[in-house]
Amino acid sequence: METKYLKINPADNVAVAIVDLPAGEQIIVDGANIVLNQAVPAGHKFALKDFAQGEDVIKYGYPIGHTAAAASQGDWMNEDNIKTNLEGLLDYTYSPVDVNLDIPAQELTFKGYRRANGEVGIRNEVWIIPTVGCVNGIANQLADALRRETNEAGVDAIVAYPHNYGCSQLGDDHENTKKILRDMVLHPNAGAVLVVGLGCENNQPDVFEEFIGEYDKSRVKFMVTQKVGDEFEEGMKLLREVYAVASKDERVDVPLAELRVGLKCGGSDGFSGITANPLLGVFSDFLIAQGGTSVLTEVPEMFGAETILMNRCRNKNLFNETVTLINDFKEYFLSHGEPVGENPSPGNKAGGISTLEDKALGCTQKCGKSLVEGVMGYGDRLQVKGLNLLSAPGNDLVAATALASCGCHIVLFTTGRGTPFGTYVPTMKISTNSALAHNKPGWIDFNAGVIVENESMESTCNRFIDYIIRVASGELVNNEKKGYREIAIFKTGVTL
Repeated sequence: METKYLKINPADNVAVAIVDLPAGEQIIVDGANIVLNQAVPAGHKFALKDFAQGEDVIKYGYPIGHTAAAASQGDWMNEDNIKTNLEGLLDYTYSPVDVNLDIPAQELTFKGYRRANGEVGIRNEVWIIPTVGCVNGIANQLADALRRETNEAGVDAIVAYPHNYGCSQLGDDHENTKKILRDMVLHPNAGAVLVVGLGCENNQPDVFEEFIGEYDKSRVKFMVTQKVGDEFEEGMKLLREVYAVASKDERVDVPLAELRVGLKCGGSDGFSGITANPLLGVFSDFLIAQGGTSVLTEVPEMFGAETILMNRCRNKNLFNETVTLINDFKEYFLSHGEPVGENPSPGNKAGGISTLEDKALGCTQKCGKSLVEGVMGYGDRLQVKGLNLLSAPGNDLVAATALASCGCHIVLFTTGRGTPFGTYVPTMKISTNSALAHNKPGWIDFNAGVIVENESMESTCNRFIDYIIRVASGELVNNEKKGYREIAIFKTGVTL
C-alpha cells in the first residue's frame, strides 16, 4: 500500500505529504480521520488539529514557527500561514545531553594518497591558484596547456581556480582571501600546486608564501608574473617540475578514520529532513565511530535548531564557542539591517519548507547525534577529529569552498531541487526524492528518496558507505566528470 503521509515525531501537530494529495482526501492519522481542505503537494505539511492564531506549529518535535491566523484541521500549512519565531541575539544555557551511539568499529579502508607530512588525500590533482584575479587568464591558459601536453596521465585532474579577489580588499575580507588560498595550497587532494601572482596586489606573493607556513617545495611553486619575461613559458617550466613529482604518486590502503567529509545542503525541500539529511546524519555518526571526521557549516541555517547542537558540545568551552558562532552571525545579519529569519529561498518554499526553523531542524540532521568536538572560524583548518562546526554562510559555493578549505576531502551535498555545481574537492549530490534523481542523473550521484519508498535507512546507509569508499578511492562524482569546479570566498566589507 502506498505511503501517503509521514508524521515525523509523536509530538508533531502537522504531517508531511509523501505524494501529491488532492483536496477532499481522507487520511487516518493516530486514529483521527482527517479530510484535506486543499490539495497538498508532496513534501508539504497539513494540519493535524485546529490551530488558534499565534499557536506553535510542531514538526520534528520542535516549533517551526507559529500560525499567522487560525487554521483548521486538514489545512495546507505553508509559508502563507506559518511565520517564524526567530528573533535577534539570545542568551543560552548549557544543558549537556548524554550521547551513546553504540556503533561498532569496522576495519574499513579506502585507497588514498599518503602525503609526506602524514596527511591523506583522496585525489592527486595539479592546481593552478592565482593570488589575485588579475592573473586568472594566465592561470586558465596554463591549465589548458598542461592538460593538452600530458593528457593528465598519472594525475586525477589539472585545474585552475580563478577568483575575483586578492586586491582592493581590507580587513577581514583580505584575511579571508589569504586563508582560503592558503588552505588550498596545503590541501592534501593537491599533489602539485603552482601559485600565480601578479606582483603589485594587496595579497603580495612573498608575504602570502610566508603566511602559508611550511610546505613541500618539491610540489608547490610560486611565480610572480611581473618579475619574469614570458609568464607562460616560466609557468609551464614550473608546472612540468611539480607534475613530474605528482605523477609518480600511487594510492595506498588508508584507514577510514582518516576520511574528512563536509556536510552541506542546498535547494532543500520537504523531504530533506526525512530522507537525505538523516542519511548523512547516520553516515556521519558511523564515520565518527570509525575515528573519522565530519564538518557542519551554514550557520544561518542552524538558527532555530542551535540549542540542539549547543547541548551536544563535549564541554562548556565548546558550548561558549558555539554561542559565539551563532550570535556573531546574527550580529552580521542585524548590522546590515536584515532579519535573522530571512530564509528560506523561493525554491525551499516551493519544496515544502515554510520557515527558517523548518529548514534548520532538517538541516542540522546532517550531523547525526555525535558530540561536537570542535568549533572553527571561517578559513580555519581542522585540528580535532569527530564532529566539528564551521563558521560560513549558507550560500552553496561559499560554504562548500569553506568546507574544502578546512580540510574536508569531499563535500556531501543533499538537495531536493538539484544543482550541478562543484567546489575544488569532489562535491557529491544526494537527492532527497527519487523524481529528482530520475530527472537529473547528470547531477545526482546518490538517491536517498528510496527511504520513503521501499528501502530501510540501514540498507540505504550501507550502500552509501560502500559508495563513499569507492569515491574516496578514486571513483568520480558528476561534478568532476563534467568539470564543474569553482571556488567562492566570503566577502563582507568594502571593495577599494
